[in-house]
Amino acid sequence: MTDKFYYDNKIVRNFAVATIVWGIIGMTVGLLIAMQLFKPALNMGSQYTTFGRIRPLHTNAVIFAFVGNAIFMGVYYSLQRLLKARMFSDVLSKIHFWGWQLIIVSAVITLPLGFSSSHEYAELEWPIDIAITLIWVVFGVNMFGTIIKRREKHMYVAIWFYIATFVTVAVLHIVNSFQLPVSAFKSYYLFAGVQDALVQWWYGHNAVAFFLTTPYLGMMYYFLPKMAQRPVYSYKLSILHFWSLIFIYIWAGPHHLLYTSLPSWAQSLGVAFSIMLIAPSWGGMINGLLTLRGAWDKVREDSRLKFMVVGITAYGMATFEGPMLALKQINAIAHYTDWIVAHVHVGALGWNGFLTFGILYWLIPRIYRTELYSKKLVSFHFWIGTLGIIFYAVPLYFAGFTQGLMWKEFNADGMLKYPNFLETVIQILPMYVLRAIGGALYLAGVIVMTYNLIRTVRLGKLVANEPAEAMPLAKDYVPQGSEKKLHRVLERKPMVFMVLSLVVILIGGMIEMMPTFTIKSNIPTIASVQPYSPLELQGRDLYIREGCVSCHSQMIRPFRSETERYGEYSKAGEFVYDHPHLWGSKRTGPDLQREGGKYGNVWHYNHMLDPQTMSPGSIMPPYEWLITQKLDTTTTISKINAMRSLGVPYEEGYEHKANRDLDKQAKAIAADLQKNNIKVKSDKEIVALIAYLQRLGTDIKAK
Repeated sequence: MTDKFYYDNKIVRNFAVATIVWGIIGMTVGLLIAMQLFKPALNMGSQYTTFGRIRPLHTNAVIFAFVGNAIFMGVYYSLQRLLKARMFSDVLSKIHFWGWQLIIVSAVITLPLGFSSSHEYAELEWPIDIAITLIWVVFGVNMFGTIIKRREKHMYVAIWFYIATFVTVAVLHIVNSFQLPVSAFKSYYLFAGVQDALVQWWYGHNAVAFFLTTPYLGMMYYFLPKMAQRPVYSYKLSILHFWSLIFIYIWAGPHHLLYTSLPSWAQSLGVAFSIMLIAPSWGGMINGLLTLRGAWDKVREDSRLKFMVVGITAYGMATFEGPMLALKQINAIAHYTDWIVAHVHVGALGWNGFLTFGILYWLIPRIYRTELYSKKLVSFHFWIGTLGIIFYAVPLYFAGFTQGLMWKEFNADGMLKYPNFLETVIQILPMYVLRAIGGALYLAGVIVMTYNLIRTVRLGKLVANEPAEAMPLAKDYVPQGSEKKLHRVLERKPMVFMVLSLVVILIGGMIEMMPTFTIKSNIPTIASVQPYSPLELQGRDLYIREGCVSCHSQMIRPFRSETERYGEYSKAGEFVYDHPHLWGSKRTGPDLQREGGKYGNVWHYNHMLDPQTMSPGSIMPPYEWLITQKLDTTTTISKINAMRSLGVPYEEGYEHKANRDLDKQAKAIAADLQKNNIKVKSDKEIVALIAYLQRLGTDIKAK
């Protein structure tokens, strides 16, 4: 006797529409910031459209809006069919969908307004972080509720990856969101300096691993066999691939911090596990590509399969290049350059983008019971998208090589050949133009896809509740081999599977982070390093608001080329009061760790007013509003109190004297500017930012 039930296709349709809409928005913002890098006028003279403020809008939109909605689309479609059950709760599905869209809208509003925590890929402030946590729990309850009421005992490989995604993203998000609120949209991270950097890149790297990779591997394991009408190549390989991937991936975060002030043992762990990561990553790629054995004639004829093949190949390329970039010799050249941007986008545009497009083209006609409007347009999209990736990535690889080598080059006299950082920027501007052309081609393909899918939808009608039937509990065949039997038993116990996945992913993070937090010798202090003055603290928050960390690092590595260019290399003890750290991951402009005292107050004022006057050829936008906007000093008391709670040694009661000290320092800077015929009131934001820049790196004096 079979049970009759209905699959919920409406929620799948909703997430599919959101994927397309946010994809176009996120990629359009990406194209804009790409053009801002060679045409600063495209910053549009507004504080809400500068590169520093909308760059995190682009990354959040493509990661959490475009890819996030695509994940939920794929999970809600495949999970129901793999478990032979409707989703646990239609109400939870709707709460999940609308809650996620509201979170994205809140990001669209708050990031251009300058509400940013500065943690890369986690810039959203604390109220939104709480909302993300709640909606993620809703998703988890809905997913596990469906797994528990399933009619199929066996949990297919795709579901393993969905479970690992849920538990790991939850852990990553919670740990990386340990913040102390200062106001409704301002907070300080609990960790400082080296510890904060370790937590952020443990999160940042594994957000790529467990948001951009594992759910897509699950979708690959479901949709690719469906499209090719072939079984997955190897069940045994999928077991090895899954468990080794989730165990090893979590250790690799420190490779983002090579040659920094992070303890060398943590860096070495990151390098070792990054190299090991090649094996499970390529295990997944091989399992995907070999699933197509005997079906390559279909790839030739079906552009949807072409998207899948190129996507999986891009995954293989990116997961080979990532470990190579973790080798210290290569990292010394590549880090802080556009090489890293190219690497990231091979994965994002190829793996995430192309898999999403292939799935959309396969899925939409099915839930609308019709045929694709135009296969020729699908083919056009594939080729223009592929060209877009090539035009995007190849110029940036050249730009990265150029930057890394120019920064390190010395002439015959032993002096830096290119002492002016701007020389390296001007050299790569043509490559930025080509990158923007690649982005435009890729975006054009998405627009063509949107048109094709709209016409497809009009040809059919949504089967909102798709009828299905299945036995109450399907019998499960247990294959030969002890390890397969053991895993089959585990697959029948979803909660045990979830807990085991959680334990596996916690091991690496705990071993890397606990010693850094608990053993004082990992972060040696420096007696001369003092807390920021109230004015400098306010200036630092303006630096964060304007997104300066997107283009400037504050971490001088122990290379002769960097110490010659910037000054003494950075020490761990310099950052003990930095909540959050501002080490950065890209040098579109020079490092600022030793900026203090390098130029006068007048230089900084003119540079912020019009960068071109002080640095001809600069691609930095002007920041005129800092000169006219009044500094909000009503937050000083709460900021000092928050910092004291985090261990910064401001004396008790200092918060009540802080604004007096702030006013005194601000008036001194304004008076200095007055001597040089620059009239600016001491209560303007520019004064606080100058105070912060003049403080940078002045706590230690190296011979």
